Amino acid sequence: MPIGEDAIGASLFEVQVDGVTIAQFKEASGLGIEISVIEHQENKPGGIPVLKKLPASQKFNDVTLKRGMTKDDGWWKWIAAVQEGDIDGSRRDASIILLDYLHHEVLRFNLFYCWPSKITLGSLQAGSTEVAIEEVTLVHERVEVKVS
Repeated sequence: MPIGEDAIGASLFEVQVDGVTIAQFKEASGLGIEISVIEHQENKPGGIPVLKKLPASQKFNDVTLKRGMTKDDGWWKWIAAVQEGDIDGSRRDASIILLDYLHHEVLRFNLFYCWPSKITLGSLQAGSTEVAIEEVTLVHERVEVKVS
């Protein structure tokens, strides 16, 4: 009896910015590509109408990253550079890498020309037993998906 492949766990991933792995992320969401559709109606020989669908412009979803806050203030410095108007100097390349159970790379989303458009600090509450959560939204201009 053939054995099927195991599904990949959603908990095994890493985040890299400019080739440097950044630790402690609890969530990465929004990875995706959307291609607009051009509908083109034409006639085949004999006057038979045909509706063709052609690819048009591509849209790349914003990516949201969440992690427990540490003393590392890199995200805050990065968005401060954007606030100051240094967009060209703020663009970075990033990767979200999905790993298998042996921690080998399975799928890589390379995001190009990223910059943070939003950063928030989660709820703070006296008496809480949870860590403070940073949430960063990265916008980007292109996604390249590589399957290992």
